[in-house]
Amino acid sequence: MKQILLYADSLSWGIIPGTRDRFSFNQRWPGVLELELLHRGNQVRIIEDCLNGRRTVFEDPFKAGRNGLVGLEQRIEINSPLSLVMLFLGTNDFQSMHNHNAWHAAQGINSLIIAIRKAPIEPGMPNPKILVIAPPAIQVPKGEIAAKFEGAEKKAVGLAAAIKHVASENDCAFFDAGMVTSTSRVDGVHLDLEQHMNLGNALADGVEKLIA
Repeated sequence: MKQILLYADSLSWGIIPGTRDRFSFNQRWPGVLELELLHRGNQVRIIEDCLNGRRTVFEDPFKAGRNGLVGLEQRIEINSPLSLVMLFLGTNDFQSMHNHNAWHAAQGINSLIIAIRKAPIEPGMPNPKILVIAPPAIQVPKGEIAAKFEGAEKKAVGLAAAIKHVASENDCAFFDAGMVTSTSRVDGVHLDLEQHMNLGNALADGVEKLIA
């Protein structure tokens, strides 16, 4: 059994746009991916570590525990042995209380990559490969989250390219989620059911190669 750790936020947790509800495991993209890999004969388990509001390396001034760097090394240690770590973060770095641009978020991803590789895993256990996933472009935020993400669509311009550059510099695999899906028209930030399905299936080929 090969284990994959997904370290992510609400786009992967599976929040249903416009609600506080959650898609079921077989509906959200990590579940879609796992089921597809199993269908192909891969003995694999995806460990979902997806926290709503998680940033790359920044603090949420209103809610504790959203700095993605804090405790990451221990999560690698806890879940080892791991064949792959998937990083899918960045969206929350552009919440309205932060004055960040794409470069800042990409540098946050860089810090997370370094932390993963520094993790104190047990002797003889493999250093996991890393797949960095860039989130799809934020649209104009709508509904209840509009104030929280006000201006995010402007601040996040160039995010995928900036994350791709960091992934390349660190010899990590890269996938641009925006190439296969947009964000929801309902709230402009999260993913609809069809978008989860599209992303999970689109990742299957690349992940299968990485864990081979």
